[in-house]
Amino acid sequence: MRYHAFLLLLPASLAFQLPFNIPFFTRNDTLVKAEQQTEGNDVPRIAIIGAGAGGSSAAFWISKAKERFNLSVEVDVYEKASYIGGRSITVHPYHNTSLPPLELGASIFVSANKNLWRASDEFNLTRRLFAQGGRTSIWDGEEILFTFGDGWWDTLKAILRFGVTGPKRMQQIVKTAVEKYLTVYSSEAPNWNNIFDLSAALGYSDMVNHTASSFFLKSGVSRRFAFELVEGATRVNYGQNLDTIHGLGGTLSMATDDARGIEGGNFQIFEQFLKRSGANVHLNTLVSVNFIEKGTGAAPFHSTGIALPVSLANSIPEQPYVHLHVTLLTTTSPTPNPAYFGVSVSSALSEMTLTTYEGVRNGKKEPQFNSLSYHGLVREGEWAVKIFSKEKMSDEVLNELFQGKVGWVYRKRWDAYPELKPTTTFPPVKVDHAFFYVNALEPLISTMETETVASRNVVDLLLNEQFGTGICGPLTSSQDSTGNVTRVEAEGFVLGWDC
Repeated sequence: MRYHAFLLLLPASLAFQLPFNIPFFTRNDTLVKAEQQTEGNDVPRIAIIGAGAGGSSAAFWISKAKERFNLSVEVDVYEKASYIGGRSITVHPYHNTSLPPLELGASIFVSANKNLWRASDEFNLTRRLFAQGGRTSIWDGEEILFTFGDGWWDTLKAILRFGVTGPKRMQQIVKTAVEKYLTVYSSEAPNWNNIFDLSAALGYSDMVNHTASSFFLKSGVSRRFAFELVEGATRVNYGQNLDTIHGLGGTLSMATDDARGIEGGNFQIFEQFLKRSGANVHLNTLVSVNFIEKGTGAAPFHSTGIALPVSLANSIPEQPYVHLHVTLLTTTSPTPNPAYFGVSVSSALSEMTLTTYEGVRNGKKEPQFNSLSYHGLVREGEWAVKIFSKEKMSDEVLNELFQGKVGWVYRKRWDAYPELKPTTTFPPVKVDHAFFYVNALEPLISTMETETVASRNVVDLLLNEQFGTGICGPLTSSQDSTGNVTRVEAEGFVLGWDC
């Protein structure tokens, strides 16, 4: 058996153990039997490590190339966990499958996320619209600063508090960034060998070089609007404050209009990617990788079980992740406890509470959570609630928040997102010959959708390197890492799905 290529797709928190021989790697002798079953098979093989958004979509993109160009290649997907979906997984309240499932991880995508949108159509999955028309509050740890909805009175209050210029400027920044991003689905989409060039090609360099706070303030967004409303968005979407996250992360945190999810769980998209890819999927498979070379260094992959040669280790900057606590619970309290927020019992509290770190900057206590949101009824008189927090939410705090009316509780600690700090340094997309790293994109943009875009790019590079063709045919000799290939583009064209 020969492995033609190796795609590295897992976040830096997971561990690998390759049950096969490829140059520079040692095999796991406990899995020799699995390897022997394919001895004598000369069909090239591609190994994909991880069955989340990146890994499952990579297998799917390869299957598209196989279908279109009659490529002869086998794909093996190895996943440490017992399920497909990575950071997309659901749980049922009380472990009762008759009750509606709740997203424990990645929850939403939007119409600008064309791969997930197209997949849900192609796979006949039902998109559900997240509840609209509710109210949202901004909490600083001691005081509710602002509450808004979608009524005319809320619009007037917002104008009085934030003015008109700042919000409009923010809206324009988001609109421009999304329009630039959408070019990755067009017939003129670039292929990229490094993330720095991609960032420049999309016009994101200035955003990524600065914190969101500095970028927005110099762009004409008012401080109050930025550090109250926008920071509320960065804390719920990325668990990071406005003065630490880079400008692109802050901008995309505000691009969540028309948010959708898949009825029954987003993981179904990734299951379908793999089902339709024809790949061999190995769940509950731990993978470790070791280059056979003197002078290997731990590198930032030390937590994954990978030991890289020093020459490669030095090219890969360490990528810390945000440690996020997710608490799902059910409660018979239709709203949080007014006393916890220091308001009167008669006060109408919001379905969604976002938080700002601005109170801490001004000497107040830190909020105990990043966000708190109600997610509808699980049964008559009992609501589902999701809380994101930096620290574990204790039973005592939960009872205080919901006046002791807590039923079921489920807690999960995720290495949820990369710390999106301002940077000009990114991991390499191509680590070595036939060895690619999809998550190199994560320090720039980290979403379910962008993992599918990154995997499309890597599959294109890999297939062209190894087989002389890509998902939509060979890259032209004149095309560099950010060059374009002109393709015929019909209405609704999405690169990869269409060619």
